[in-house]
Amino acid sequence: MLTLRKSQDRGHADHGWLHSYHSFSFAGYYDPRHMGWGNLRVINEDRIAPGTGFGTHGHRDMEIISYVLPGELAHQDSMGNVKGIPPGDVQRMSAGTGVMHSEFNHAEGQQTHFLQIWIEPNVRGIAPSYEQKRFSDADKRGQLRRVASPDGAQGSVTIHADATLYAGLFDGAEAAQLPIAAGRKAYVHLIRGTLQVNGQHLSGGDAALLDNESSVTLSGGSDAEVLVFDLAA
Repeated sequence: MLTLRKSQDRGHADHGWLHSYHSFSFAGYYDPRHMGWGNLRVINEDRIAPGTGFGTHGHRDMEIISYVLPGELAHQDSMGNVKGIPPGDVQRMSAGTGVMHSEFNHAEGQQTHFLQIWIEPNVRGIAPSYEQKRFSDADKRGQLRRVASPDGAQGSVTIHADATLYAGLFDGAEAAQLPIAAGRKAYVHLIRGTLQVNGQHLSGGDAALLDNESSVTLSGGSDAEVLVFDLAA
């Protein structure tokens, strides 16, 4: 079964310095029908104004992935990491027993646009850790590139969760298919453009929630950038 979630149906928060769209219940947005999908708990599409950002705050026992779009994200944490995260980079932070961090947009006159993703871990109480890797457009062109996985396969960042995240760019005749094992769920988040997902039309910001489907088939893209999650049910 495929359920389509339209972009405009997401939660929205306007804090002035931050515009955020919530795919699942988060902070002041609560919808009992949308608490997560499988072990995927959060997808926030955030736009941070120049010279602003998230002050130091804490997390525990969560796998947190940042997928940066236009702009750059400045990250600093209690593990001693001081990093710039440019477009094309994927950052993974395992909060474990607890970590404090901040995220800022220091660029003048340029908005930072990124996706903040939380996945529930399959192990708790581990030491916090950090990883960051770059995936070029060529890596993702016309295919689903593994960017996060439990075993770090194919150079992906390693997450402590029963989930695998793929990213792809599709246009024109480019297409891809991802098998989904029995008993698992899939989630497709279209970042931009348009795309056919198992024959359903998605526009930027839309999502497809898949349950009891044997595969995810992507086709008919127009300037499409997409994330596909293979998730524990």
